[in-house]
Amino acid sequence: MKKVLLTLSVVALAASVFAQGTVTFNNRITGVLITHVYLGGGSQLSGQGNTDFPVGATDWAGFTSLSGAGYTAALLAGPAGSLEGALVQATPTTTFRTGTGAGFISPVTATLGNVAKDAASAVLQMVAWDNKGGTITTWTDALAAWQAGTIALGRSALINVASIGGDLNTPPNMVGLQSFNIYLVPEPTTMALAGLGAAALLIFRRRR
Repeated sequence: MKKVLLTLSVVALAASVFAQGTVTFNNRITGVLITHVYLGGGSQLSGQGNTDFPVGATDWAGFTSLSGAGYTAALLAGPAGSLEGALVQATPTTTFRTGTGAGFISPVTATLGNVAKDAASAVLQMVAWDNKGGTITTWTDALAAWQAGTIALGRSALINVASIGGDLNTPPNMVGLQSFNIYLVPEPTTMALAGLGAAALLIFRRRR
C-alpha cells in the first residue's frame, strides 16, 4: 500500500512539474477585445483601427481581412520576461472565420507548453500565415517559407498576459493584443532584378 501511495505521489509531482498553462485564443470578445488580422502592405504594421476595441487611430484602409481555412493563426508563448526569439508555439492552431467574421479567428483554448499552470504571467505573441492549402502547419516552416518569399506572414507585438489558466485560474483573455497585418516579402531574385533595373536606369540618366 505504501508503495502505491509513493508511486501516486511521484506521478502527481511529475505532472505538476510538466503542467501547462492555458489562454483563451480569441481576437473578438465583445466589450473586452476586438482586433483584426489583415493582408497587405510591404512591412509589419500593428495598431488598433476604428472598428476595433479599444478604438485606435491606425488606418487599415486598403487592407483585406483574412478569411477562411487558407490562413493559419497560432500563439507563441514564453514565461514572464521571455524575448521574442525564445517563444514557443502553443497548441492548437486555428483558422479564420468568413463573411462578416473575416479578420477574426475561430476561438480555441491554447495550451502553452513552456508556461506553468496558474503562472502569474506570460509573454504572448499572435502570428498568422498563408498555409498553402494546409501544407504549412508550423510557425517554423511558415517563417522559412516567408523568408524565401513564397508566402505572406505576420505577427503581433508582444503582450504580457496575467493569471495564466490552470487549476486555480480560468484561461485569461489576451487583453492588450492589437490588430496586425501579414505581408509578402519579395523573392531574392525579384529583389535582385529590381536592383539591376534601378542601376540601369541611373546609368541611362547619367549618360543623357
